[in-house]
Amino acid sequence: MSSGTPSAALAIETRGLTKRFGRQAAVDSIDLAVPRGSVFGFLGPNGSGKTTTIRMLLGLAAATDGRMRMLGQDMPRSWQDVLPRVGALVEGPAFYPFLSGTANLQRFDAADRRAPSASRNARVAEALERVGLAHAAGKKVRAYSLGMKQRLGIANALLLPRELLVLDEPTNGLDPQGTREVRGLVRSLAAGGTTVFVSSHLLAEVEQICTHAAVMSAGRLVAQGSLGELRAAGQARVQIQTPDDAGARRVLAGLGLAPDPERPDGLVTAPLLDHTEPERIVAALVAQGVRIRGFLVDAASLEERFVALTGEGFDVDH
Repeated sequence: MSSGTPSAALAIETRGLTKRFGRQAAVDSIDLAVPRGSVFGFLGPNGSGKTTTIRMLLGLAAATDGRMRMLGQDMPRSWQDVLPRVGALVEGPAFYPFLSGTANLQRFDAADRRAPSASRNARVAEALERVGLAHAAGKKVRAYSLGMKQRLGIANALLLPRELLVLDEPTNGLDPQGTREVRGLVRSLAAGGTTVFVSSHLLAEVEQICTHAAVMSAGRLVAQGSLGELRAAGQARVQIQTPDDAGARRVLAGLGLAPDPERPDGLVTAPLLDHTEPERIVAALVAQGVRIRGFLVDAASLEERFVALTGEGFDVDH
């Protein structure tokens, strides 16, 4: 794996995972490495292959090629052992609107042959408490907000102990308050030791709750690692505030740096090369008589990094 993480330390591992529809590769030979205990953001624009990948991992779609391991076991061969340890919320929850939250969860639990009936009521109550819905347990689901329905869906995934939770776009369509509620829930689940795999097209989603991420673009995995590693792989830039624009550009070019096009704010900027020390740039500017009013090395943001990787912007709302 590109992460270098041993297989035993991974909750999800794929090699060459591929899904084709005719000649079209919706997922094209991806190698995922999701560390146990992480909150892993599966990030990419809509249509980049995220949901198709999740459906293969959960056995809802057959892979065309490649291998998968979840919780240390080969999939789909070991699905009977693995899937009971995995909770999932894919493509939105579906509930009986005229039943209460409690009654809905009891029905879903009764449909699971592995779920012990003797402890059903206690487990449903605990799941509702865990997602912050104890106060609305007796309310009909038709009166729930969208954020409450999302949390009820997560409660359903948590009726039995889970080592891995897979959430596909868990805040899709939520208002800011609902989004905050789901984010807080994900953090609390991760704090309890559950590995959480979150698919999202929202950059802020990944930045605020995830420890690791992978970036999909047009069916291919273009980057993965910890958030710090992804940021570090971006291109830092120097920013120079000076009244001597032309002189600053000449100095940068003489150091092998390519100045960016002129900016309306008057800053002179250029990508910083790894071997070029900022102190050397300042010294060269001073030596050439360039007046410096401000100097800054700006590390690449995740947004800039992802746009560079995918050629597309990401939604940054919520």
